Amino acid sequence: MWLILALLSAVFAALTSILAKIGIEGVNSHLATAIRTVVVVVMAWGMVFLTHAQGGLSEISKKSWLFLILSGLATGFSWLFYYRALQMGEASKVVSIDKLSVVLTLMMAFVFLGEEFTAKSLIGCILIAAGTLVMVL
Repeated sequence: MWLILALLSAVFAALTSILAKIGIEGVNSHLATAIRTVVVVVMAWGMVFLTHAQGGLSEISKKSWLFLILSGLATGFSWLFYYRALQMGEASKVVSIDKLSVVLTLMMAFVFLGEEFTAKSLIGCILIAAGTLVMVL
């Protein structure tokens, strides 16, 4: 099931980039990010209430709150930089560079989470980085 969800995530991420590139024309990138964020917030809280998950708020630990807030800040910065880059550059190039996050995530997961970094992971990182370089040049 995780594979289907991950593939759907990729499809919607691709749609996000294309729709954003069309929608951001003539709009301040920060304003566009704020509009997108409001839509995401409404949708996310809608899912919380639809699934009756709001009761879990009181059970969240201080550590989880801290890291969820930090993750939210990282997401915010990512979206601000992404939308500005998307406004200035070609979607195919911006998205290619943005996907270097896969390589960075693999490296950070190894360093900070102690996840395994195998020869297969290394080859994948090299291929992604090389593919990004080919797409951008």
